[in-house]
Amino acid sequence: MTGSPPFVPPSRVSASATHVEPAQGRRGPVVAIGNFDGVHRGHRTLLANAREKAAARGVGTAVLTFEPHPRAFFSPGKPFFRITPRAEKERVLTRAGVDAVHVRAFDADLAGMSPEAFVDELVAGAIDASGVVVGYDFHFGKGRAGTPAVLTRLCAERGIGCDVVPVVEEAGAPVSSSAIRTALGAGEIARANALLGYRWFVLGEVRHGDKRGRTLGYPTANMALAEGCGLAHGIYAVRLSADGVVRDGVASFGRRPTFDDGAPLLETFVFDFVGDLYGKTVGVELVGFIRGEARFGSAQALIAQMDRDSAHAKEMLAAQDGLESML
Repeated sequence: MTGSPPFVPPSRVSASATHVEPAQGRRGPVVAIGNFDGVHRGHRTLLANAREKAAARGVGTAVLTFEPHPRAFFSPGKPFFRITPRAEKERVLTRAGVDAVHVRAFDADLAGMSPEAFVDELVAGAIDASGVVVGYDFHFGKGRAGTPAVLTRLCAERGIGCDVVPVVEEAGAPVSSSAIRTALGAGEIARANALLGYRWFVLGEVRHGDKRGRTLGYPTANMALAEGCGLAHGIYAVRLSADGVVRDGVASFGRRPTFDDGAPLLETFVFDFVGDLYGKTVGVELVGFIRGEARFGSAQALIAQMDRDSAHAKEMLAAQDGLESML
């Protein structure tokens, strides 16, 4: 692995972490465990702790995470806004400098597993961990019976080191996945990106659309985002990555109320680009929110607004926010 990327520290990590040293002779990796939806600044503090402990012991760093998200397993018919679906999550985890990412299926067997079996089969068994790092609110096992205190005891009994990382706060509030979902749902991209520590992005295949953008002078690369995506409908300043090249652009996410009120799509117009992106998997990161989705009385009125949106997007993209890009 290459060195870990720059990490934007949170404003405060409250209290000190609970720490238990491993038994002598254990040489397996230090594993960080969690759902890690968003892999936000709180999660990255946890990962930094795991890397530090691993480096001190001369062992590797691993992550144990779960798919699908437990909420999707327990409420399969209820839409759930994933900040980072699996591909995006694994990209951010890898960029965070861990050596291995273990993805365990969250299924009936895992949901019904006792805390003791969780540690014996997954932590001590499958991964053979010498140390474990979790967040202050981590729960595991049947009925969420496994608490950080229970995990600390079980690890100590098995000679496995254990660190429980306390809450990470920003401006007096916990950095959390729920806070980021709320910000994205309100179009507060600057707020969401600040909590993430990087610019929120999506990965997806460019699909054929109705080609209407071409007739308006704004051909777009269209992507269907993950089911349950709660991003606010509106216009955004973005960057799009394709074939290893990152380009500036402006994007609309929504139902196109001026034309068809169809299924939500992310439609990205890339500045100064001529080419074919159909069928390619691209990444799009959101830099700033321009305005909400609106209905226009004519195509000409829409084009005039799109001209203004493009100019606004270029201004946003020219500014430096100091955040990391995952493209």
